[in-house]
Amino acid sequence: MTASTSTEPKTPARSDGPSGGASAERERVSAFWSLSRAMLLGMKRDRTATFFILLFPLVFLVFFGTVGKGSSSPHAKVAQVGAVKLFDSIQGEGRVDLDKVLTITRTDDAAATLEKVRKGDFDAMIEQGPDGKVELRFSAADTVRAGALRGIVNSVVQSANQAATGQKPAYVLDAQQVEDQSLKPIQFLTPGLLGWAVATGAVFGAALTLVGWRKSKVLRRLRLAPVSAGTVISSRILVSLLTSLLQTTVFLTVATNFFGLKLTGNWWLVIPLVACATLAFMSIGLLAGSVAKTEEAANGISQIIVLPMSFLSGAFIPLDSAPGWLETVSKVMPLRYLVTAAQSVLTRGGGVMDA
Repeated sequence: MTASTSTEPKTPARSDGPSGGASAERERVSAFWSLSRAMLLGMKRDRTATFFILLFPLVFLVFFGTVGKGSSSPHAKVAQVGAVKLFDSIQGEGRVDLDKVLTITRTDDAAATLEKVRKGDFDAMIEQGPDGKVELRFSAADTVRAGALRGIVNSVVQSANQAATGQKPAYVLDAQQVEDQSLKPIQFLTPGLLGWAVATGAVFGAALTLVGWRKSKVLRRLRLAPVSAGTVISSRILVSLLTSLLQTTVFLTVATNFFGLKLTGNWWLVIPLVACATLAFMSIGLLAGSVAKTEEAANGISQIIVLPMSFLSGAFIPLDSAPGWLETVSKVMPLRYLVTAAQSVLTRGGGVMDA
């Protein structure tokens, strides 16, 4: 007689006794931890995966954090043509305050200066008009800067008019910032870049792992082994969660210690947020990996999913002034909710309901 080999999946033998049930449970737990350990060791040995999942997103944080570390209120570059009595008369503390927001360069040629404003060399041109009129010519290429510039010049004119009348102002504005006075760009950069890092790690990790296992016959071996599908999936989930939490730890550590990130009292709520987001993005990655036949295809599909989502969900670019249709598209994407909620709990004092 010749021995026959079965190709059916093997299942652990059932036992009706209490000791047999406990033994089966121990075997399942042991298989879960063994698979989880094997996945973690595999990711540790794969230096390319480690770089793109952990270090590559950190490069963006370091770059943007370094660029915005020393930034303050942006100066507007203004060219003053000839003598302008209003601005020339500002001295002392008023001149110091004006120099904090305007960099004024004196010129003589109005036509040449106006051309430089059109080219972007100056943000605006100021000259003395008839009857004491102050003429402001500005570029609308940057609408935010143009609006701020008009507001500054208008404030200077109104203050001068008030001083000329010799009367005290009837109303005084008391404006205070609701956030921390030390608010810096890193407060807005960290939640968005963290969300992008979590999405990238979960989608790419799940997709490439699934394709790699299928090509190397690991999935077939697992199917023939006495290990349930639930054990395999739960171990992969554990590895993805640990990776995302490690990303979060690294991001917050670098941002707080090197770039001055100020965390609010409920910052710890980002942990369940990251956990829920990891499950969402991992499911997307598994879907991409089930469709792709090669690692290259899985990488391409994942890029198509993650990259547009990063820009359309507010991770890199704020969507405050986006068109209505873009806001609708953004609400379909899970990354929007991670970024918005992370910004709230990390830097805006949000609580459980915000998360």
